[in-house]
Amino acid sequence: MNESTEPGRIDIDEFLGYEDDDSGKEWFVIHTYSGYENKVKANLERRVESMGMEDKIFRVLVPIIEEIDFKDGKKRIAKKKVFPGYVLVEMIMSDDSWYVVRNTPGVTGFVGSGSKPIPLDRSEVKAILKQMGFDEGRPRVAFAVGDHIRVSTGPFANFDGHIAEVDIERGKVRVVISMFGRETPIELDFEQIEKLS
Repeated sequence: MNESTEPGRIDIDEFLGYEDDDSGKEWFVIHTYSGYENKVKANLERRVESMGMEDKIFRVLVPIIEEIDFKDGKKRIAKKKVFPGYVLVEMIMSDDSWYVVRNTPGVTGFVGSGSKPIPLDRSEVKAILKQMGFDEGRPRVAFAVGDHIRVSTGPFANFDGHIAEVDIERGKVRVVISMFGRETPIELDFEQIEKLS
């Protein structure tokens, strides 16, 4: 139940692992109070263990992505929830497994039409895992083409501009700043810029 699900270190198909499995395992989405996703995950895992539901409820996943962010010239990795207020649960749907999940503190209900929970399609689960960074092995960068930035260090410190190109492999961006009344492209390291809100 508490197996590691560290993004970027697990192959998606290996993680899902039941291409031809006929056990009835499916992924469902539960709605939680916003900000309580990790608490719901911990509560549900405890309930599964204490109520002996390990044969019906298998994994609980809070979809997150890691983004590289730079603040005051310092690199940091920030974890952001992909779907705030939602948690994924791998389970075999039955009355008793539904009851355990639905009555976990912080859970407001299953996602689905009416009272019947609808499982995610395998391709939807793969897309969510891919978005989380599974199969990729590296965090995403919080910079994108068009972002307005301020240069924080170096000879162009305190110049404002916008990103024209992002090179993730090299950890560099091409930024266009206005200097002497002209648009001037310069290449900088991720650590040298800060995104303006």
